[in-house]
Amino acid sequence: MRLGDVLLQEGIITQEQLQEALEKQKDDSRTLGQILLDLGYVTEEDIAISLSKKLGIPYFSWESGMLRMQKDQGLEGLIPYEVALKYMIFPISKQGNVLTCAMADPLDIWAIEYVSKISKCQVQRAVSTSEDIKKAIDAFYKGSEILQSAIDNIEVEGEDYTAGQAQSDREMDYDVDVDDAPVVHLVDLLIRQAVKQGASDIHIEPQRDRLLVRYRIDGVLYETPPPPKKLHPPIVSRIKIMSHLDIAEKRLPQDGAMSMRVDGRIIDIRVSTVPTIWGEKVVLRILDKSRVPLDLSRLGFKTKDLELFRKGIHSPYGLVLLTGPTGSGKTTTLYAALNEINTIHKNIMTVEDPVEYQLEGINQVSIKPSIGLTFASVLRSFLRQDPDIIMVGEVRDLETAEICVRAALTGHLVLSTLHTNDAPSAITRLIDMGVEPFLLMPSLLVVVAQRLVKVLCPKCKIPFEPKSGAGKFDDLLIKEGIELAYAAKGCDDCNYSGYKGRIAIHEVLFVDDFIRSLIAKGADSQQISLEAQKRGMNTLWQAAIDRVREGITSIEEAVSATW
Repeated sequence: MRLGDVLLQEGIITQEQLQEALEKQKDDSRTLGQILLDLGYVTEEDIAISLSKKLGIPYFSWESGMLRMQKDQGLEGLIPYEVALKYMIFPISKQGNVLTCAMADPLDIWAIEYVSKISKCQVQRAVSTSEDIKKAIDAFYKGSEILQSAIDNIEVEGEDYTAGQAQSDREMDYDVDVDDAPVVHLVDLLIRQAVKQGASDIHIEPQRDRLLVRYRIDGVLYETPPPPKKLHPPIVSRIKIMSHLDIAEKRLPQDGAMSMRVDGRIIDIRVSTVPTIWGEKVVLRILDKSRVPLDLSRLGFKTKDLELFRKGIHSPYGLVLLTGPTGSGKTTTLYAALNEINTIHKNIMTVEDPVEYQLEGINQVSIKPSIGLTFASVLRSFLRQDPDIIMVGEVRDLETAEICVRAALTGHLVLSTLHTNDAPSAITRLIDMGVEPFLLMPSLLVVVAQRLVKVLCPKCKIPFEPKSGAGKFDDLLIKEGIELAYAAKGCDDCNYSGYKGRIAIHEVLFVDDFIRSLIAKGADSQQISLEAQKRGMNTLWQAAIDRVREGITSIEEAVSATW
């Protein structure tokens, strides 16, 4: 079947348009599809969808994510970069002896035969546009090429890991010097790429028969082209040496830290290793202070909420709490608060697990429970160090909570975090832990609940008008009185995710005399929340909906972050 016949049968072009293109092709070396495109009679998507219907094969687009799905290791070896580019063919997956490939021209039997020959696989066709295939090739092969230059220079003696080997075999040593330049370059490259892409974490995970490397960007894990599994031991050893860990200890978890200079700035990196059945998994937490806005005015606070929070942190004494789940940015907000109130006239001391960012002029302590250095023990020592301001990474138990409250009552400003769903719940949580209400009432100043929502990419977000009955999200928008909202699309600038960066939303509960009277009466969190809302407190949902109304985030993100 020829392309012209397919487009004609599908009603995309007329007989006259086909004839015109065929006449032009007599004196033109280009394909019929290219000529029809130039004439403006079809689009690439028209061609791809028509071929998909007529041939009964899948249509994969870049925006659908099908061309960005997890690839099996070694697919770039089955179809080399040059071949993929020449024939506009991209490997999707391999099952047994069947290699599924997206093709711009699935009728090109010469390309199918050639790829089948070099890959030694039966080619199963899918169709896509050449533009989308180019994007997939660039994303997949380019990343592989960057790492390949380092990988190719490493000579590893010994066999690859294979399923069914004994544990001792899986932990065998390879004849690789971890201080050799290629290994050093490879680890350096993995970290630099992560920093460049704005990743917060690097996960290096050994699987049964391959190595998985993933970057966490804006809270989501994305796979990056990994080195071969046989390079896992020297990579782990190199990271251990850099972070001052014991390279001989493979049976127990270890924690360490290191620093690197990337693009002229110092990046702090926390390292954690955990033994798994296929080898040691390593997670590197990237702490790039230049990317963290240690300025309260840049953290997404609404004007009224920021005034209340600042009123709390500028008080001479009392307790300021931040609540929210892990990864909601509580520590960043605390650091920004400390940065604002830090002066040469204040003695500021922090106890953290662990210290994430080193702040100039602030005394920071990292707890070590294995030797008895706990939050409570450090706090007791702090009170003998003449502090003005104390920051406690997290209130985890009654002893820590009571020390914080009593320090707040005796002339110290105390800042800390809790894990609760909203701001009013922090009050009832402390009381449930055993803190007496009569101690909490005079000490508590302000409670801030926080979440992070993804920001819509400004270059590709799509405006739309919600319609009644079109779905629960549209109905929610109509209920909130939003007539125009924005949805995620995806473009080169946001790596086709539709989002770029994150912003915090806040629920700020300022503890005034009325709220203190509710605490004294033993009111539950729901009662406190309702009364606080009457007095002007915005809930997390209201804060999220405001960001939707402003076109900053999507309704899906608002629901995901607050429900």
